[in-house]
Amino acid sequence: MQRRFLDYFILSLKGIAMGAADAVPGVSGGTIAFISGIYEELITTISNVNLSLITTLRKEGFKAFWNQLNGNFLVALLTGIVISFVSFMRLAKYLIENHPILIWSFFFGLIVASIFFVGKQIQKWNLAVIISLIAGALIAYYITTLPSMANNDNPLFLFFAGAIAICAMILPGISGSFILVILGAYKTLSDALHDFDIKKILIFAVGAVVGLLSFSRVLKWLFKNYHNITLAILTGFIFGSLNKIWPWKKVLTWRTNSKGEQIPLLEESISPFNFDGDPKLAIAIVLMIVGFSTIFILEKLGSKKQ
Repeated sequence: MQRRFLDYFILSLKGIAMGAADAVPGVSGGTIAFISGIYEELITTISNVNLSLITTLRKEGFKAFWNQLNGNFLVALLTGIVISFVSFMRLAKYLIENHPILIWSFFFGLIVASIFFVGKQIQKWNLAVIISLIAGALIAYYITTLPSMANNDNPLFLFFAGAIAICAMILPGISGSFILVILGAYKTLSDALHDFDIKKILIFAVGAVVGLLSFSRVLKWLFKNYHNITLAILTGFIFGSLNKIWPWKKVLTWRTNSKGEQIPLLEESISPFNFDGDPKLAIAIVLMIVGFSTIFILEKLGSKKQ
């Protein structure tokens, strides 16, 4: 696929959007990839990373190796993802702790629009597709109700946390960051990034690479053989995730973290009119509209020929 510099710049912007989404526990970078029109190319590119690349490099040279790898695509996208994820993780943590209604309102609007754009790509509706959509929604909803585990910085645990979270990160609707929260690895990773703990970051990264290379092959096979059913499940995932990012919550139980701070353990979604405090309804609605409109912009960029 022939691309110009502007195309790669736009790819990096999409990577920035993916990284920002993945930094928020409840939002999936896979959703952004899907809406912006790069999801299947991303999955195909990742799944094609195998030992044959080494053979190509040895026999045909670096240029052939790089083309087979789709290297320009990966570099442009990953540059945006890494820069955004590392920088936005701190901002996301601040916003969630200090302005939760505002950030969740923006992402709620974004995810609602995502349901429409992913769902409309289902080419044929039948009973199997409908059942798959409902199953995906129920699974995602159940995941959003799970309490988080205690923090754990064991190296083997971090490896598997990376492998599991990266699978969620490339699935539209299921948040990799939220999976890290459930597993009890979100704070460990955010602290490692903040303190530049290279050992922990590398262990997590290796686990993520292993998980990514394995799971991308499964997704590629599903898209090839069960395209509509796979899309239905992904649409269900996105729909079911709305419970997690509903802006107005009531805390049911609390837990004490390692610093002695009280943080929510279990929450339930409630009406803004029953919210204990200022629901900030007007600005929340505006931010939902902004989030909704953002998806239209990303979809327009994704629909352009590259």
